[in-house]
Amino acid sequence: MTTKNFDWPFSDPPNVAVFTSKSIVEERDWIHYVSHDQDDGAWQFHPPSGPATENDASLVSLRTILELDPSIITLADLPLGWCAWREAKNSPWKRKELTD
Repeated sequence: MTTKNFDWPFSDPPNVAVFTSKSIVEERDWIHYVSHDQDDGAWQFHPPSGPATENDASLVSLRTILELDPSIITLADLPLGWCAWREAKNSPWKRKELTD
């Protein structure tokens, strides 16, 4: 998917840094869980194994994540303080508000 041929759907710019894992960036794993943090507005994209370890952590642009997984476009309106997950790579996204 190229993100150059349509209007950018996120309120954050395409070059905003997001947290993920090398396994997702290298396409060895798929995005299972997404959070849009309330406190700092950060986006996090995790594989089924959970948050990245220090050795597996990666910082990339939101545009890169969208190019790796175009289904993320459906989460463009995910509010601050919310998360989304799916059971399998081709499953629909589910959402809920994060609570302390």
